Amino acid sequence: MAHQDRYGLPISTTSDAAASAYREGIDFMLAGWTGTAQTLERAIAADPDFALAHIARARVHAFYQQGDLARQKAAVARELAAKRGTERERSHVETLALAIEGRLPEAIAAMRQHVETWPRDAVVLSLPLGAFGLFAFSGMADHDRARHELCERVAQHYGEDWWFLTMYGWAMTENGDVARGRGVTERGFDLRRANAHAAHAVLHAMFEDGSIEAADRLVDDWIPSYDRAGILHGHIRWHQALGALEHGDAARALAIYADVLQPSATQAPPLNVVTDGASLLWRLSAYGHAVPEALWLEADAAAQKLFPKSGLPFADVHMALFAAATQNHEALATRLAVIEQRLGDGKLPAGPVVPAICRALLAFANEDYAACVRTLAPVLADVVRIGGSHAQRELIEDTFIVALMRSGELPRARALLDARLHRRPSLRDTRWQAAIG
Repeated sequence: MAHQDRYGLPISTTSDAAASAYREGIDFMLAGWTGTAQTLERAIAADPDFALAHIARARVHAFYQQGDLARQKAAVARELAAKRGTERERSHVETLALAIEGRLPEAIAAMRQHVETWPRDAVVLSLPLGAFGLFAFSGMADHDRARHELCERVAQHYGEDWWFLTMYGWAMTENGDVARGRGVTERGFDLRRANAHAAHAVLHAMFEDGSIEAADRLVDDWIPSYDRAGILHGHIRWHQALGALEHGDAARALAIYADVLQPSATQAPPLNVVTDGASLLWRLSAYGHAVPEALWLEADAAAQKLFPKSGLPFADVHMALFAAATQNHEALATRLAVIEQRLGDGKLPAGPVVPAICRALLAFANEDYAACVRTLAPVLADVVRIGGSHAQRELIEDTFIVALMRSGELPRARALLDARLHRRPSLRDTRWQAAIG
């Protein structure tokens, strides 16, 4: 009898051990759980000609910015799929390979066609669904809606599947349907508690509905079950640090930073190392809390090694946080020159918002708040195009509001705060609103 994955799709291996390890490894991957790489390596060892195991392993390499290894394994997977893979497996491998190679428009087109034919191929469906997925990093202004609509189209094929409910609920939350999104995500979490993506998605819903204390309890109760090497361990604690900042508790936020986010402590993938660290330190400083210069310098040095050149707009914006905070004008000028060149060549899908944010951050760090406001105001509606989640992108709006307050534009600051408080409760926004009267 032919082997199948957990979603009932045939997989081209005759090895019971390879099939079992592959199913387990994919579940670990979809849950953001530790042991993913090791389990997929077991599948490869049991059947070295198993293309799907190779491409899944390549994707894990890509998560950790191990580009050469990811591309090598993708090339092997292409060869193996061409020799003995089914039509679905060849399409599966090619779609993931395109994503690994950074060929986003082609990967998105291949993903759409693949999901139309094989909607229960969860690994391919996962490509556009995350905060760091194909849609988020495509430069699309409507990627939140696009994820939600994609999930709506395939929901009938998944039912009460723990992974799909996790991502479906998160897509709802990010697209503004927070109450429904939280409920759907919690259903998925209840079905599999060993699921970091579900814990993460519930925290996003709690961020959006103002359930700060409940979020803090969730992390405290759940995080002991999740190894520090887990791909989302540091980021989940980052959410807890945001909750501490809601209460104005800078000491706790800095303690969380030292425990799991600081370069010397973190085991996170490179993109999370840079974005979580930069954004938390920047928030602390922008909210009026003291951040030791040594923390900025250490984090900046680590970030420069991880992202020495301009590339991904989401990373570039966070690298600009480091450059602005450390007054590294040369590094920012070099990065901006590349960004502007790509923009001029039509190779920056996120558009002018990227260099505008970088310049506005430098103005803010230089205490030229009026210039920060002038630079950010025309592009605020396009910040979504840099990707990431709403919680991550809110840093830019926070910077804008603080710049408005410090430059004396209180009516504009008050209007933005009123709008945000009508969307969700926030202790920090309430404090800011009281401060400006």
